[in-house]
Amino acid sequence: MNNKEKLFWLEEMMELDEGSLSEETLLSALTEWDSVTAISLIVQTEEKFGKELTADVIRSFKTIGDILIYLG
Repeated sequence: MNNKEKLFWLEEMMELDEGSLSEETLLSALTEWDSVTAISLIVQTEEKFGKELTADVIRSFKTIGDILIYLG
């Protein structure tokens, strides 16, 4: 999955319009970035990417780009 596909996946998860996220998007600026989204990210990251995502790692994310880097 390339970064464009990952961005689309994140937009779907947060119920955002396609093209509304970029690598520079600050998570703190997104009202959709909440505890429910974080839990969804944990579950879906393990299912789609086989990576275990912890609360500490999520707290370290500042931008969408940080998530993309983690996903590889």
